[in-house]
Amino acid sequence: MKVAKVIDYLSQLNWLLVAFTLLVFIGLIKLGFWQLSRAVEKEQRIARIEAVQDAAYYSLTDVLSLNVQENINDLPLKISGTFDEKFTFLLDNQTFNGQVGYRVLQVVSTNMGAVLVNMGWIKGNKSRYILPNFKAETGQHIVKGHVRLVESGITLAEQNYTNVTWPLRIQQIELDKFSHIIGQKLLPFVLYLDKKEDIGFKKNWQAIVMPPEKHRGYAFQWFSLATAWMLLMVSASLFFYKNQNNNN
Repeated sequence: MKVAKVIDYLSQLNWLLVAFTLLVFIGLIKLGFWQLSRAVEKEQRIARIEAVQDAAYYSLTDVLSLNVQENINDLPLKISGTFDEKFTFLLDNQTFNGQVGYRVLQVVSTNMGAVLVNMGWIKGNKSRYILPNFKAETGQHIVKGHVRLVESGITLAEQNYTNVTWPLRIQQIELDKFSHIIGQKLLPFVLYLDKKEDIGFKKNWQAIVMPPEKHRGYAFQWFSLATAWMLLMVSASLFFYKNQNNNN
């Protein structure tokens, strides 16, 4: 385009549509960079898991002396405490091999506080109104596992804990609310039992559900969508501009 045509073209633009186009483009680009940042986070976590895989088990004293948000995730931990069969939580909507079930979470009381322990997966009943029949762990045990910090999930509605019956079906892990329910302060993490532990149920968890490569694939998709969106809008704008000039 010559300068005069460029000025004429710009003067005929719908600037509200231009602003909308840019907002969508920027949003798609941000999603792409967010996926790239998640890929880096996953790589760092994989490296950390590999680094502590063969490390000696930490004690609760060791773990609690570290920075909770930065240093304790995935650490191997050995605790000694008493299982209370009453305080059993069933984390809902947990699938395995195409079957819907629950994660069983139990409270272990130790001399340094209460720990929420992920005991493993159990199959759910066909009826949502019937909870699965299982035997909760009781008594004193020495258990080994790995520390996992709780990642906040997306819930459609806040769960009501006013009329609690046990076992309690839950939609997500909320340690502060659970502490209030059981009358004990839960420590700020969940202990996932080692797969070699005799107690518990199906230990089918993995620390990294979505690998870094998949995040990069999603990033590429977002960047591609951003490019396609911008090309589409520019092409459409040029088409309407030329069509309007040809009709004049």
